[in-house]
Amino acid sequence: MPGDITVLLQAARDGDPDSLSEAYRRLYRELRRTARALLRGEAGTLTPTVLVHEAYLRLCGGAQPPDLATRKHFFATAAQTMRWIVTDRARRQLTQRHGVDWVRVDLDDTLPQPTPPEQLLALDQALDRLGAIDPAKRELVELRYFAGLEYADLVPLLGRSERTLKRDWAAARAALQMMMQA
Repeated sequence: MPGDITVLLQAARDGDPDSLSEAYRRLYRELRRTARALLRGEAGTLTPTVLVHEAYLRLCGGAQPPDLATRKHFFATAAQTMRWIVTDRARRQLTQRHGVDWVRVDLDDTLPQPTPPEQLLALDQALDRLGAIDPAKRELVELRYFAGLEYADLVPLLGRSERTLKRDWAAARAALQMMMQA
């Protein structure tokens, strides 16, 4: 199946408008699982289905579809898009409040739990700074924390061993925590 997705993404890059939609359709179940993990325990209007559909509209709804080359690239882009959607939602929630202080968020080896908007915004800013220093670690955090992917899922996507990914995850967590404390 990964080869099929790559073929569809190549067709989309070559100008076939339906290929990207077909790739999205084939990966829809995995994307919903990712969104469900990201939104676990949250109540409100942003459901996993809404998040996946909003990500689809942002990815595929523009005049110029994204230039996605591989399954890994597709998931990285989808995870980043979901991150932006959830972060934008958190920003909107905070604009409705007054006197909110920044709060530190701890990243651990568990999959995403409901994250208060203050913590999500602090994490988003720290991720942007981490991305300027080490884009590979930022990508790992996005795929692990925001997309909810397990190490076994990340090995073929990122082309690194599970042991290396765990070591990079620990380093990224430490860097993000230091950035969020500053």
